[in-house]
Amino acid sequence: MPRISRQRPCRAWSGSYPPPARFWAADVGLFAMPSLGAGMEAGTLVEWLRKPGDAIAHGDIIAVVETEKGAIEVEVFETGILEKLLVEPGSKVPVGTPLASIRAEGEAAVVTPVVAVDAGPVAVEAPPLTVEAPPVAAPEHVPPPPSAVPLASPAARKLAQERGIDLSALTGTGAGGAIVVSDVEGHADVQGPTDVEGQAAKPAASAAADLGPMRRAIAAAMARSKREIPHYYLSHSMDMSAATAWLNAYNAQRLPEQRLLMGALQLKAVALALLDYGEFNGFYEDGKFQPSSSIHTGLAISIRGGGLAAPAIHDVDKLPLARLMTQMRELVGRVRNGRFHSSEISDPTVTVSNLGDRGVEALLPVIYPPQVAIIGFGAALPRPWAVGDALAVRPIVQVSLAGDHRANDGHRGALLLLRIDKLMQEPGVL
Repeated sequence: MPRISRQRPCRAWSGSYPPPARFWAADVGLFAMPSLGAGMEAGTLVEWLRKPGDAIAHGDIIAVVETEKGAIEVEVFETGILEKLLVEPGSKVPVGTPLASIRAEGEAAVVTPVVAVDAGPVAVEAPPLTVEAPPVAAPEHVPPPPSAVPLASPAARKLAQERGIDLSALTGTGAGGAIVVSDVEGHADVQGPTDVEGQAAKPAASAAADLGPMRRAIAAAMARSKREIPHYYLSHSMDMSAATAWLNAYNAQRLPEQRLLMGALQLKAVALALLDYGEFNGFYEDGKFQPSSSIHTGLAISIRGGGLAAPAIHDVDKLPLARLMTQMRELVGRVRNGRFHSSEISDPTVTVSNLGDRGVEALLPVIYPPQVAIIGFGAALPRPWAVGDALAVRPIVQVSLAGDHRANDGHRGALLLLRIDKLMQEPGVL
């Protein structure tokens, strides 16, 4: 009879198995509140997307959890039957708290038998006196106290922000009273057009309310990074002529939706280079560096209305460029609409930040703990460049590295940047 493992990840993990010890919880058949970023201590369960008795598979999204970064769709990493929900929507619980129990397919549900007890002969007693109780008034309905952060699905939160609707003014009809898209749309239909001043003020208030917790989370992570991590920085100039020519030829033969962006080549080059420089790919925790056997590259993405997230694309070194580009487009679209998956947030092993589209020549990024490196790309700008004995104008990109001196050093960091450069000169091997 199949059984669920006695140990399972208490936070999302999509790398090779078994995951590192920091990902495991000892509870049998339990789905626990995951850790969704550095410094996260607790999360609020917004809604359940599955109900008891539903069959679930590895990678299914079964719940939405609210953190300081926003509403995150949480995946499950077991295949089986969702047996029992242990936490009600709206509850804020610490990381690692069991949220639901899961049993393997084919495994019998745990049933507590009802045992009949022979009480022996029963003495006959006189009938009890009947006393008529005074009528009791029906209790008045007392609405629950308002939550500081209204429970809402990611799509509902986004729609409310776009339309300038205050979520605290809505009554949710979703699971546990969560606000869903239909609640926002219904409110907009009833409310009708508003005056111009009201329209201008409400989106600003909504954006400020949503952005504040995220800015605090970013501030806490970056302050911790600069306080604990001994950063060092390196930069290197790369000639992008070969990559640009190859990319133009590749895209000329394809439809617009099938074309690649330079960012896909850069992301793949970083991942392949890390295969030879593993000390930049992993986590520094508990006083030691823990290398990762998988390369899950966090992609820094700006969020509409403000804020920043760096969710992971998994196993970038193994992805063909076309597949990598598809995943990049899908990820950027979801994140900018406020939709995250738990595995994307919790398990990047290294981060890449690209501000080239903003015209920045170079950037000096800050490492996101517990990672040990972050790589930044600037804009491709025309610069004089020596080609043999001649001088030519070439598109030049500045690539920078911030490294954690506890896990790696400048000598190896320099070699890593040179390896990235070499791969970009041979885009056909990507």
